[in-house]
Amino acid sequence: MILPSTYYATFALILLSLFCLGSWANTYKLTNKWRFELYYFDFVLGVIVTAGLAALTLGTLGFDGFSFLDDILHASKKQDVMGVLAGVVFNLANMLLLAAVSLAGMAVAFPIAFGVALVAGVLWRYAVNQQGSQVLLFSGALLVLLAVVLISQAYKQYKLSNLDELVRTGQVKSTRKKVSIKAVYISVISGLLLSCFYPMVQKSMEGDTGLGPYSEGFVFAVGMFFSTFLFNLFFMNLPVAGAPLEILEFFKVNIRQHLLGLAGGLVWYVGALCSFIAAGADGKAGVNPAISFGVIQAAAVLSAIWGLLLWNEFDNPRGKVRAMLSITIAFYLLGLAMISVGPLVGK
Repeated sequence: MILPSTYYATFALILLSLFCLGSWANTYKLTNKWRFELYYFDFVLGVIVTAGLAALTLGTLGFDGFSFLDDILHASKKQDVMGVLAGVVFNLANMLLLAAVSLAGMAVAFPIAFGVALVAGVLWRYAVNQQGSQVLLFSGALLVLLAVVLISQAYKQYKLSNLDELVRTGQVKSTRKKVSIKAVYISVISGLLLSCFYPMVQKSMEGDTGLGPYSEGFVFAVGMFFSTFLFNLFFMNLPVAGAPLEILEFFKVNIRQHLLGLAGGLVWYVGALCSFIAAGADGKAGVNPAISFGVIQAAAVLSAIWGLLLWNEFDNPRGKVRAMLSITIAFYLLGLAMISVGPLVGK
């Protein structure tokens, strides 16, 4: 299989992972508010097709004499199952994340979900290992948690200001100042699930009988693909917004929307595979875990920037909301840096 042989090659994969994981949701935005439940069928098809192609090409070529199929046969069944389950857990988290994007946009959903996942991950890892600097880890977690609260409040304030404008111009008769923050709750649940899947990935890849990056990516994609039909049955019949959907609606859209869904799956999988490969790199090709973790987790900030600048999700925010958005990004990045470095301090 083809793996990076130098530090710079691994670091390039980390940057590519950051870009892909922070950008794939743009393909959903390009579908012009196509229901996320229908988009997701194409998305997960793009994931499984890309996973298969990557495994049978990049995962089979190379000069080490160890191919994707060898890796699958060599791994223990327990670790195969763990990789599939990781894909199932992640898939539910990702569907909830996309549901939140459909309601509130990338600038809200990604920082909240990734932020909650970061905080929960810090608490869980420290409870298990109790390694690293408590000051850095918990101060970083606090900053990320503050970023989550700030973006939630910014979204609420923005919705209230829009409601005030509608009332002022007579477009809404009711003067009740109440807005829905369902997207915030959905993002939080997504984040809690996101904090659970990566330890399962690590378990499936560790040891002499662990899966390699291409086989891990493939079984992960298999878990995503088959669980989509179960989870989407729920989302289509009990939607987060709008009327229930029939499966026939999937076939009533133009080819452009289907292609965007497939492209979204391709882009996401490339990012995920790059992160798996980078995580498994060692020796002279290895990158400091603090760097790889911090850079890849910054995908949430990239997604928020796409939402703010490309999709104008906070259209002409007032001064208070604008300040909260800026502080959110600063707090998130600073907290992420502290969490990344924290486990290395005191070793």
